[in-house]
Amino acid sequence: MAQPAWQDPVPLALDTAPVPAYGSGSLADLLPTLAAGQGVEGLTATIPELTPADRNCVFLIDGLGWEQIKAHPDEAPFLHSLLPTSRGGTGRPITAGFPSTTATSLASVGTGLPPGAHGLPGYTVRNPETGELMNQLRWRPWSEPKVWQPYPTVFQLADAAGVRTAQVSSPDFEHTPLTKIGLSGGSFLGRLSGEDRMDTAAQRLAAGDRSLVYTYYSEVDGKGHRFGVDSDAWRGQLMYVDGLAQRLAEQLPPRSALYITADHGMIDIPFDEQSRIDFDEDWELRAGVVLLGGEGRARHVYAVPGAQGDVLAVWREVLGEQFWVASRDEAIAAGWFGPAVDERVYGRIGDVVAAAHDDVVITASVNEPHESAMVGMHGSLTPVEQLVPLLEVRS
Repeated sequence: MAQPAWQDPVPLALDTAPVPAYGSGSLADLLPTLAAGQGVEGLTATIPELTPADRNCVFLIDGLGWEQIKAHPDEAPFLHSLLPTSRGGTGRPITAGFPSTTATSLASVGTGLPPGAHGLPGYTVRNPETGELMNQLRWRPWSEPKVWQPYPTVFQLADAAGVRTAQVSSPDFEHTPLTKIGLSGGSFLGRLSGEDRMDTAAQRLAAGDRSLVYTYYSEVDGKGHRFGVDSDAWRGQLMYVDGLAQRLAEQLPPRSALYITADHGMIDIPFDEQSRIDFDEDWELRAGVVLLGGEGRARHVYAVPGAQGDVLAVWREVLGEQFWVASRDEAIAAGWFGPAVDERVYGRIGDVVAAAHDDVVITASVNEPHESAMVGMHGSLTPVEQLVPLLEVRS
């Protein structure tokens, strides 16, 4: 029922926001569960549905959420056929973390930690030491990686425990800070083509009695951002990656488990004023704000000192029917970033955090022209963005 015109809008209640399944069924729980099953000490198997295997391979397809696979049986017949195997044969997905974005999710996968611990809580966040906005995917401006994220990766722990560990990805990623702090440990094997990555992953999986191999493909996400998940270009990439997954599955050595997952899903946002709210053109939203971080569907808002309460009130009044709008402490208490937030991470989170509920984004046409022009978006807590597959093939 529509609100009577004379009544103020009622903001979305924060307790209606779905919280990622940290500690039982999130991306941060995957590698610790697999490595614990291989006998790596200090790690706990927190996804109870998974059965241990001597050789584990994780194939992460950037941007291919659970709902996208369900909706495209013709373009992805192999992946679609595996939906009943997800999460140990329960036929259920797992969740990303918040925000549901690549830098945050890949750090959660590699470290086995939620964002509040590993410290990459968004696409762009404020560095409390400098006051600058830092892009955590591109690592600009530079910050010392091991200070920004000091915890060991699961790959490092597994490698030290004698598990044969490898990452197979694009050569471009070998020396990036995100790889170093999130996905390093054992061998990095750069391979240009998707086919070479699948073949190499299978070979490395067979190279040890206990092995842990990670491989990655990015262009499903790339085409989704540029053209949308309702485009022929995106469907072509889905068909291609479906073949890659089958190619890898057919080469599994004995005693292996292959897990196919993703870092987030994606949603297309219409190009109209109702769906795309331009922060750079909106004086109300800009008032009292010194930095706008995050991305269109998951914003970190940094206020001028002393203006935090006013900014929260305005954002909640203007956007509260379409976004879950929380203060930093409210978002932390709600568990959006995990069960706890490290002290070093606290100031990286916005004074105000806005997570999209509707099919809407907050763009910044002047300061973020590239991101503002994207068709496909992600980052928030909605099922289409949060739910990711955990498809399984065993040999």
